[in-house]
Amino acid sequence: MKRTILHVDLDAFFASVEQRDDPSLRGKPVIVGGSRRRGVVAAASYEARTFGVFSAMSMAEALRRCPHAIVVRHHMDRYAEASRGFFRILDDFSPEVEALSFDEAFLDLTGSERLLGSPREVGARIKQRVRDELRLVASVGVAPHKFAAKVASDIDKPDGLRVVAEEELLTFLHPLPVGRLFGVGEVTGDALRAMGIQTIGDVARYPEAALVARLGATTGAMLAALARGEDGRPVEREQAPVSIGHQETFDSDLYAREDLEVVLLHQLDRVAERLRRAELRATVVAVIVKHDDPSTGLRTGFRQLTRRTTLADPTSDAAVLVRAALGLLDQFDIEDRPKKRVRLLGAFASGLEPRAAPRQLALDEGTRAKGERLGDTLDRLKDRFGAAVVKRAVHLGEDDEEAGRATASGRGRPDD
Repeated sequence: MKRTILHVDLDAFFASVEQRDDPSLRGKPVIVGGSRRRGVVAAASYEARTFGVFSAMSMAEALRRCPHAIVVRHHMDRYAEASRGFFRILDDFSPEVEALSFDEAFLDLTGSERLLGSPREVGARIKQRVRDELRLVASVGVAPHKFAAKVASDIDKPDGLRVVAEEELLTFLHPLPVGRLFGVGEVTGDALRAMGIQTIGDVARYPEAALVARLGATTGAMLAALARGEDGRPVEREQAPVSIGHQETFDSDLYAREDLEVVLLHQLDRVAERLRRAELRATVVAVIVKHDDPSTGLRTGFRQLTRRTTLADPTSDAAVLVRAALGLLDQFDIEDRPKKRVRLLGAFASGLEPRAAPRQLALDEGTRAKGERLGDTLDRLKDRFGAAVVKRAVHLGEDDEEAGRATASGRGRPDD
């Protein structure tokens, strides 16, 4: 059976959420990122992209190219909420949804035309629901396989909808630059161009054996197949995350233990909330610290260390996670004289298991269950009244979102 694959991508996701929530930012060059001195660009609005500003660029370079850009910090809670709404929409169209990140996914619509309509109609309906329900813009690509679907969604951004039929596949792919091929980065692209290969069509016409000899068996064979319009990768529903966590790089180094404790408290509150919403418990807690290292002999010398501990029982209770993390903080000797400058701090939970999994009752089962029920109640309050409805006393006077100084992250990684 011929496959029908959709790739759906929310355009300039982080920046678009910021413009959606703050009308004063609309139509202006917006950069989402961290420190102006040390940060990198997490996202740029299309107005900023016209000046050559792109994700992963240093903030200093971005502001050199677009000095009048408006820099805003991450608001991860808002992005996560919009992402949940996005995937709820996609789940209404297919049971096979493969999440690639917060804001993009593949859907397998093979054999669904009688039920849902043509792929173009489905793509248009998804775009309309994203616009109506999330007040965001999506681009959609439709093709017989994943590689072509992703290229199709990129080709007409923003607000694109491109359908590539099977008989049009090679005509569509072959004129495109070789950098469009999956797996071709800067190094591989340079190697291909040194071989006189400029387009995907050039790859298709090049002897596969020569590609393998130059690029290796795996890369050479993969690129040759993609250039021929072959991609048998299935759409696979997202697997459970391996870990859930946050890490933060500070604008100004921290020295005081009490300041680090407040940051850890905030991080692990968020980790615990994400565990509960994913119906998971953690069995391992880890802390990451990057601090200056006098042994290097350099003022700018830093070391990054990780310490972890296994919990007595799996939990989603923030209080338990925090106690474990504070114990780990003792192992970094940050209070040594002279006090160490801490540049980065992070915490994550791993060893994840479903909350519904059977487990042995503990002597403190009542206390443990009470802590998790409290977390569930806080989640319901946030859902009903917003994230700012409840905060810890140590965070009073802070902007909740500003407390989230985390770098941008992908789904389910330790720096998430």
